Amino acid sequence: MIKCVAIDDEPIALSIIQEYCKRIGGVELQCFTSPIEGMACVTETRPDIVFLDIEMNSHNGVELAKEMPPETCIIFTTAYSQYALDGFNVDAVDFLHKPVFYPRFEHAIKKAMVLLDAKGVPTRRRDTITLKMEYKTVVVDVDDISYVEAMDNYVKVFRSGQSTIVSQITMKEMETMLPADRFIRVHRSFIVSLQAIEKFSNRQIFLKKSDRHIPVGRTYTESFNNLYNIFKQSNNSKL
Repeated sequence: MIKCVAIDDEPIALSIIQEYCKRIGGVELQCFTSPIEGMACVTETRPDIVFLDIEMNSHNGVELAKEMPPETCIIFTTAYSQYALDGFNVDAVDFLHKPVFYPRFEHAIKKAMVLLDAKGVPTRRRDTITLKMEYKTVVVDVDDISYVEAMDNYVKVFRSGQSTIVSQITMKEMETMLPADRFIRVHRSFIVSLQAIEKFSNRQIFLKKSDRHIPVGRTYTESFNNLYNIFKQSNNSKL
């Protein structure tokens, strides 16, 4: 997960950031209309990214930015373009002028992640894949995926504790997108995350925190057993 905090005294602005973060996926966001409460959260949790308004009733965002942890990326969101230079003078990653549109927001997130990687900061963002869902693009954290089920020319991506994603993509394409050391095709219609497996037999897989049983196709049994054993040995060696 990318850990983010948004501080803005306009609730509507915060709701837009929330919606955009949901569209991106893999983002844990806390929102505050109170700069004091927001900064307290930043100090305590040291997020990867802070979305920060500049002109607030009681505080100036540029001044607050000077108190941010050095490893935190700052993205300013403001309706006043004259503050852009002030924002970059405190090493802000980006400056989003309200009203903020999604493509520009997504671009700012990507810039922040590149900067965090360059600094060597161990962010909480894990491997992701990008899927088309209806008329929007969704970034999916692969560690959230429990299993994938084929459905004609679509796939259904089941995620732990989150909504299911339906995307127009083939199982073969989906299989190539997922990390081969963590996911395996066990049936013509199913791909399973090895991390999501509770127990299994030669014919079916029982998933953690799920009543769903995944069938194991005859032609997939040997490859599944081999990879799962390697996966378990690798995990045990890390303990």
